[in-house]
Amino acid sequence: MDAVTDIRDIENLIADYAELVDTGDLPGLGRLFADGVFVGGDGTRFEGREAVEKMFRDRVILYADGTPRTHHVTTNIRVRIGERTDTATARSYITVMQAPAGLPLRPIAAGRYHDRFVRRDGRWRFAERAVHLHLTGDTSHHLR
Repeated sequence: MDAVTDIRDIENLIADYAELVDTGDLPGLGRLFADGVFVGGDGTRFEGREAVEKMFRDRVILYADGTPRTHHVTTNIRVRIGERTDTATARSYITVMQAPAGLPLRPIAAGRYHDRFVRRDGRWRFAERAVHLHLTGDTSHHLR
């Protein structure tokens, strides 16, 4: 594979994460981290599919439509392919918007993702995603 294709595949994986959160697909989120680690904003590490899915199930409020009523906007994505072409890192900005029923659309959090990826069996996968929130608004309708 070439570097442009690798970067695009990694950007798509980053976008998949946002879509899975916003659609409330918690099993799908778990699958993204089947061989990886999710590091929450408080530094807690969740390793593997079941732990990551459980963490989202325990922490994220899902509404009657099965979603958290959020929209994750991921921007300023910077991907670097490692010297070994089966590893990569990325940094990106995250802004989380939310509009629970009866409340206006508003930003509830902003920060950065620090990601590590590994290519296994020809596919890029998350090795680790660390969330670093720098600005936090009212998350009482989003997180338990």
